[in-house]
Amino acid sequence: MSKKNPGKKSANKMWGGRFSAATHARMEKFSASVGVDRRLARHDIAGSVAHARMLAAAGVLSADECKRIEDGLREIAAQIERGEFEWSEAHEDVHMNIEAKLTEMIGDAGKKLHTARSRNDQVATDMRLWLREEIDRMCGALGALQRTLVEMAAKEAATILPGFTHMQCAQPVTFGHHLLAWNEMLQRDYERLRECRARANASPLGSAALAGTGFAINREMTAAELGFARVCSNSLDAVSDRDFAVEFCAHAALLMVHLSRMAEELVLWSSDAFAFVDLGDAFCTGSSIMPQKKNPDAAELIRGKCARVCGNLSALLMLMKAQPLAYNRDNQEDKEALFDSADTALACLEVFAEMAAHMKPRRENMRAAAARGHATATDLADYLAAKGVPFRDAHEAVGKAVAFALENNLELAQIKTEDLRRFCPAVEDDVQAALSLEGSVGARDHAGGTAPAQVAKAAKAALQLLDARKEAGE
Repeated sequence: MSKKNPGKKSANKMWGGRFSAATHARMEKFSASVGVDRRLARHDIAGSVAHARMLAAAGVLSADECKRIEDGLREIAAQIERGEFEWSEAHEDVHMNIEAKLTEMIGDAGKKLHTARSRNDQVATDMRLWLREEIDRMCGALGALQRTLVEMAAKEAATILPGFTHMQCAQPVTFGHHLLAWNEMLQRDYERLRECRARANASPLGSAALAGTGFAINREMTAAELGFARVCSNSLDAVSDRDFAVEFCAHAALLMVHLSRMAEELVLWSSDAFAFVDLGDAFCTGSSIMPQKKNPDAAELIRGKCARVCGNLSALLMLMKAQPLAYNRDNQEDKEALFDSADTALACLEVFAEMAAHMKPRRENMRAAAARGHATATDLADYLAAKGVPFRDAHEAVGKAVAFALENNLELAQIKTEDLRRFCPAVEDDVQAALSLEGSVGARDHAGGTAPAQVAKAAKAALQLLDARKEAGE
């Protein structure tokens, strides 16, 4: 305390007992996080209620004090819900804002709430509670998008689509097969998020600042009340660990990479050069100068937002890379990246699901494109190999046939049988069936293949998996 103001603590901070000067106004604004972490308020209150009940069970709080704390916290939660709560940067963060208001409302009992805990284990608990809910929401949005894609895949199991490698026409596939490839990416994203949730589902509460507490607390009690599967087993790690945040942002970044790749294909497919799909007017915009334009803005924005989520992952990794144990104030910077990744990925999933539901395939254009570019050349090589021609010799013969087609402005399937026989005597009259688009996709009749029967089977299995997830409440 200063000599001029011997009774004045550091701006009445709850931690200001050993300080003699008030926090500089610029430092106060610089260090405040309440503008960001206030979205943890509901989880902070839930953690405080559980902590108060545990303290009462341990004899640290009386039953009356515990009830007054719970009633006060419920009123604060209601004020926040109604938008009536007054947040203050002077109280730094969500925790101190709520505790200060509670103490103002109920007096000394409010000051006892922080017994046997620290903001270090408090914020770690809040973040894990918040992340569990966000992962559940994201998994729900993932499921909605997957269902849209899989149901469309079942309808388009036999729709011919050109498959590409190096963005060159490669082999015919079906549109349903392509949609199921997207679903496979998303299914892995779902599995990773569920695994992340399981690892995050441990309670840091009771670890206090870093070493635990001398009070006879019951960490298992608070963990059970908050729905955690277990308690964190090391207090030092519990307050300083942000692996769950980094892991989530990594999974969100990979999810966004998948959505970006899918969006890129929709940008291409909706262009006049491809004209494979119509995205619908609701998810496109016009040009301020070119009246004819219909721009796939939703897909482009999803593609672009991938960059910020990947950047958030990089920011978190750099934030953590040189921190000694245990908690450091650096970790105040973890929430913006975490929150933004969750918000952005969820929004993109929801928009993509709606956009996909409005998407209309242009089947005739898909088929016409698949008929160009000699897409059944591999089928001809396989046909010759099945006739006993060594595959490398068959490959060379087909290459010559393709060169002949190019010279004569033909597609491979348009070359007459007798002309094909010039390149390989093993060609017989049944060759045309092998060169057809239906023959090509139909020949891939094995698990994971693009044959319509296999696509229909795979779509059915994918729908059954989605139904099982829904029934399990995941």
